[in-house]
Amino acid sequence: MAEAYENKLTQSQIEELAIHCENAELEAYEITKITDDFPQMTYKDAFDIQWEIRRRKEERGHKIVGMKMGLTSWAKMAQMGVEQPCYGFLADYFSVPEGGEFEFDELIHPKIEAELAFVLKDELKGPGVHIGDVLRATDFVMPAVEVIDSRYKDFKFDLKSVIADNSSSTRFMTGGQMADVADLDLKNLGVVMEINGEVVQTGAGAAVLGHPAASVAMLANMMGERGESLPAGSFIMIGAITAAVQVNKGDAFTVRYQGLGTLSGKFV
Repeated sequence: MAEAYENKLTQSQIEELAIHCENAELEAYEITKITDDFPQMTYKDAFDIQWEIRRRKEERGHKIVGMKMGLTSWAKMAQMGVEQPCYGFLADYFSVPEGGEFEFDELIHPKIEAELAFVLKDELKGPGVHIGDVLRATDFVMPAVEVIDSRYKDFKFDLKSVIADNSSSTRFMTGGQMADVADLDLKNLGVVMEINGEVVQTGAGAAVLGHPAASVAMLANMMGERGESLPAGSFIMIGAITAAVQVNKGDAFTVRYQGLGTLSGKFV
């Protein structure tokens, strides 16, 4: 992985690719995976592109309201042929209120995932963060639904391309009930996803790296590689407990979380 920590792209290429990926997100059109055109691209290049997209959003006055982990189930990593999870950021306009509506025409080929969100009361700074550190630093846990929408044609990508595309981030919903980590059996916490009244997915917290807090620890350690931390107050979505399910215009969903209430919304 030594090559992962150096750049093979120039700063101007990184900036151009950030514009390329962000425009696809903002205008909802497909692109081909960028490693097709830049096979020399490293993981550092990929994260630099993502952080440049983040910088561009902040420069336009958007607030970064949270972070998310992606590809956090062993099954999902195997399915996508990748060897490690990835992270992305959540911008203010990604948030849809509980029970609200997602504008389908603003998206390309959205899929929904049932997740949990951790909200921190203390800073986490890698390297060396482990599950115990995360549980100690967590203020509360709450349910979340992520809408992922890779900008890549037919959802075909490799890990570097997806990192550069902000790990397919596009919309999310949170709400339900908040709970202390001490009051939850996070590994065995069950979720049931329904679309149009029909159960389409079930899962438990252990689907995420064996323990939901492991995902937050990994994020803190990955951020630490860039000299960044997760400050107190951070909102972190841990990655999918269930497989991602494709949605269509007009679909309504409800996700039920053991001990944490429900989240529901509609694509209009």
